[in-house]
Amino acid sequence: MMADKKNFAEYLTDDNLIFIENEYIKIGANISLGGALTYLAEKGKKNLINSADWGRQVQMSFYAPPVPYQPEGVEMAECWKVIGWNPIQSGDYYRNRSRVLEYKCENNEIYVKCIPMHWPLNNCPGECTFEVWYRLDGYCVNVTSRINNARPDTTQYPARDQEQPAVYTNGEWYKGVAYVGKAPFTGDALTELVTKENGLGRPSLNICATENWSALVDDNDYGLGVYIGSTNLSKIGFAGSTEQKGWGGPRDGQTGYIAPLGHEILDHNISYSYDYSLIVGQVDFIRRTAYELDKNADRRHYSFEHDRNHFYYKDITDKGYPTGGCLDFDFGIGSELKSPPVFFGKGECKQIELDATFEGEISGDVIFRLYEGLDEKNNLKLSDYGVPFSIKGKGERATCSVDISAAPDCFIGFSLRFNNSGHISIYSVNIE
Repeated sequence: MMADKKNFAEYLTDDNLIFIENEYIKIGANISLGGALTYLAEKGKKNLINSADWGRQVQMSFYAPPVPYQPEGVEMAECWKVIGWNPIQSGDYYRNRSRVLEYKCENNEIYVKCIPMHWPLNNCPGECTFEVWYRLDGYCVNVTSRINNARPDTTQYPARDQEQPAVYTNGEWYKGVAYVGKAPFTGDALTELVTKENGLGRPSLNICATENWSALVDDNDYGLGVYIGSTNLSKIGFAGSTEQKGWGGPRDGQTGYIAPLGHEILDHNISYSYDYSLIVGQVDFIRRTAYELDKNADRRHYSFEHDRNHFYYKDITDKGYPTGGCLDFDFGIGSELKSPPVFFGKGECKQIELDATFEGEISGDVIFRLYEGLDEKNNLKLSDYGVPFSIKGKGERATCSVDISAAPDCFIGFSLRFNNSGHISIYSVNIE
C-alpha cells in the first residue's frame, strides 16, 4: 500500500482531487485518500471538510470483531486497540494511505473503488474493497457507500455500530443541531446539542435524531447537514477546546463530528451498502430538505430476499450472506431478533406481521426501546418495555400477526425475545 510519510497538506492539493460541481456546490473526492471527500463547499464559500489526519474527511469506516484485531507481525497503536477490525477509506493512524483501484467521473457523478486500510494498524490493508458514488442534486450530495468483504475469517460475529458515514467539519462549524423530540416532521423546536456555552461535544453525544438528520453549523446557523433514512441513532460532537469552537481550517486539529449509526452484521463475504445525503445551507434549509428526502423513506416494510435489511441478532447465528430469500435460524430461550434503530411515535404501530415458516408455538416478549429523550448532558435516554406475544405455525409459509397495540408511545426499534427454542424462516417483516 501507500506507505510514504509526506506532509498531510501534500495530499490535499487540487491535483489529488476529482471535482464535480453544479450551480450551487462543488465537491472534491481525494484519489490519494481512497476517494474520501476532502472538499465540499457552496460556490464562493469556504471548504467545510476537515482533514487534519486520515481519520477525518467524509468517509466510510466499518467495524467488526475480534477486539483487539491484530494480525501476526503487524504493529498496532495501543490507544486504538479497543476498536477491533476497522478498515477505513482514507488511510491508517500511521499515515499509510488507502489504494485506489479504479475511479471515473461522468454524467456529474464520481465513482471510486479502493482497498482501505485498518485504522489502528501500521500498513495493514483491509480484506475488502470499498466503493462510493457521489451525485449532486441542488445543495445536496447524494451518496451510496459499499463494502465488499473477503475476510479469510469466516466467523459470523455479532453486529456492531457502523458510522454511516463519518463526517468531520472544520472548527468553524462546531454547533451540533438536530430535532430530538417526539413529534418529528411537524416543525417542532430544534435542540442545540453542542454549543460554546454548554461545553459539550467531547466525548461525542449519542442522540436519536427523530427527523433522520443532524447538522454542524456556525454562529450564523450555516453549515452541513447529514440525512439518512434507515436509522435515527447518531453521534454528534466536537473535538477541541471551547475556545476552538468557531474557527479553524482543514488542517487544524479542532473538528465537528457527525456519524449516523447503523447496527449491522458484517459477514466475511458480505456486500453491504447504505445511502445518505449531505446538505449545505442554513439549518432551516437543511431541515426542509431533509423533510423532502424523507418522503421516499420506508421504515415499515422489510424484505429479506437478499440480505438482513438492517435486522440483527442477540445469541443467534443464521445461515449467513446472502440470505437465500429469508432469515433462517435456530433460536433459544433469551435469544433475540432485533429491528433497525428506527423511531416510531405515539399510536403509529398496532401490529408486527411476519411472513414466515415455523412449526408449533413461539412465545416470548416484544421488547421496545422506550425513548425518554435526553439526559442532562444531552445523551440519549432509553429503557426497555416488554409486551408478551405468542404465535403458532403449521410448518407452512404464512403470515402471522403480533399484537403491539400495548406498545409505549415512543420507541426506537424493537426485538422479539424468545421464551422457547425452535427454528424459523422469516421472509419479511411489516410494521402496521
